[in-house]
Amino acid sequence: MKSSNTIQAAIDLTAGAAGGTACVLTGQPFDTAKVKMQTFPNLYRGLIDCAGKTYRQMGLRGFYKGTSPALLANIAENSVLFMSYGFCQRVVRTVTSLDKDVALSDLHNAISGSFAAAFASLALCPTELVKCRLQAMHEMKLSGKVTTGHNTVWSVVKSILHTDGPMGFYHGLSSTLLREVPGYFFFFGGYELSRSFFTKDGKTKEELGVVPLIISGGVGGISLWLVVFPVDCVKSRIQVLSMTGKQSGFIRTFGQILRNEGISALYSGLKPTLIRAFPANGALFVAYEYSRKIMMKQFDV
Repeated sequence: MKSSNTIQAAIDLTAGAAGGTACVLTGQPFDTAKVKMQTFPNLYRGLIDCAGKTYRQMGLRGFYKGTSPALLANIAENSVLFMSYGFCQRVVRTVTSLDKDVALSDLHNAISGSFAAAFASLALCPTELVKCRLQAMHEMKLSGKVTTGHNTVWSVVKSILHTDGPMGFYHGLSSTLLREVPGYFFFFGGYELSRSFFTKDGKTKEELGVVPLIISGGVGGISLWLVVFPVDCVKSRIQVLSMTGKQSGFIRTFGQILRNEGISALYSGLKPTLIRAFPANGALFVAYEYSRKIMMKQFDV
């Protein structure tokens, strides 16, 4: 039994890594626009303006700033997330005394995803911090908040270690947890509800094709972002602006944005995020479900 659980955990981890890779490669340009618009909402009138200025200033490579740490962030997050998700599903099954052959409800899966997100946050925060700083470095220099920019992953990592030490990689951890734990309840809840909708009588969710999986992944992604986007905006501000010195915590930063810029600033960058949700999360779940299915068949789990 222990060996079977270990193999299952390894499969979930590997499938999560495959999903995270597919997610980044599909949605990185939209994620870059999101971070720029969240951190400097006054510089851009909207998604088209942000995309145009980014292209004129840095060309296509400007949309892929932070791709390396984004890959690391998503591979780390989704590996831990889906491995923990499988573990939390087993815990929920035990707590609710559900038989092994009885499928978990959509609510059970949403709760499992929420608990799993707490573990994933610890893996995600350091790599996402580096990604956000790289993505917004050009704007930080333009605004005069920094005089010398760090344009590579290693230079950002060295700067964090030099300024704040190892714990500096956890700037924004509380806001990451505030985003991930409730967000993934709606992420997995939306995904599973959508899969249930597409599953015909006499069939199982595992038999769904690519298109229903893409749509279900998109529904999950949009469900997450509509709920937690203001929290994500605060997190991006903390992680980017903390490079200039000690940054206020979540509550104070949230209050400052509301007082100085209004509630609309908390939703700056929402459009590219929602556009990104369908292709990126669709790709994530297609890669996850199919790679997981192949490995489970290979190892006869």
